[in-house]
Amino acid sequence: MESRDHWRELAACGGQEADGLFAEADEQKRAKAICAKCPVQTECLAEALDTGVRFGVWGGMTERERRALLRRSPHVTSWRRALEAARRDHTRPRAG
Repeated sequence: MESRDHWRELAACGGQEADGLFAEADEQKRAKAICAKCPVQTECLAEALDTGVRFGVWGGMTERERRALLRRSPHVTSWRRALEAARRDHTRPRAG
């Protein structure tokens, strides 16, 4: 496993049954609830977007939500970099 993939070891879904993450309708809501509490949600979403994962809930987004995001942002070449930059901007203390 690459060092940049170490996030998988910290994923909240690690002990979950995989079928729940590749579910339909109401089951997707349960999977997204797991993602909402996950410390590596951003890394997971970036992985799915950068590698073109087509099925399942990844990083709190369903396949439909990821497709819509990709259509809205065709200029993004690295979701890992984009999401990490957004996280840094979001957590940076504001001048005041």
